[in-house]
Amino acid sequence: MIAHRRGVLDRRRLILAGAALAAGPRVRAQGDASAREVQQWLPGAREQGRMQLRWFGLAIYEARLWTRERIDPLNYAAQSFVLELRYARSLSGEAIAERSLEEMQRQQPLDPARAEIWRAQMGAAFPDVQAGDRLSGWHRPGRGTHFFHNGRPTRELADAEFGARFFGIWLSPRVRDAALRDALLGAAG
Repeated sequence: MIAHRRGVLDRRRLILAGAALAAGPRVRAQGDASAREVQQWLPGAREQGRMQLRWFGLAIYEARLWTRERIDPLNYAAQSFVLELRYARSLSGEAIAERSLEEMQRQQPLDPARAEIWRAQMGAAFPDVQAGDRLSGWHRPGRGTHFFHNGRPTRELADAEFGARFFGIWLSPRVRDAALRDALLGAAG
């Protein structure tokens, strides 16, 4: 009886291990979607760092910074990179645009007319997200910013000042949380 049970347990383990191996590549492939997309937009880019934003203990998103060469923290707006946010919860695109504008203005006040234009552009660029969705921004110095939702283009903004201010939310020396910025830049130990 014990030998029979052990044989049944061993078979179950083999079946479960086989199922895990069979599912593994699909799971990894989904996880590698970001890397494949980034390589299309910015060939040779590698993940420089990552951080997780929490608000009162609740995970909001995980951010990953992809670059070809390390970002110079004092001159980030002159470099090409992709910033990806993977959301942990559902949020409206309008709420994301509004919060982004607040953070941009917190760093440095904006002219009200320009702020309204940028809010409308971000509202068009950012769809509503569900847990697991990704919003990515590809910063192209002198050429603008391309936004993507789960790898699909949503909007291109050719305003260089917008790009510098928007990505400054995470990369500027005036960020709200320097430790999160350091983690994203790969400087956190």
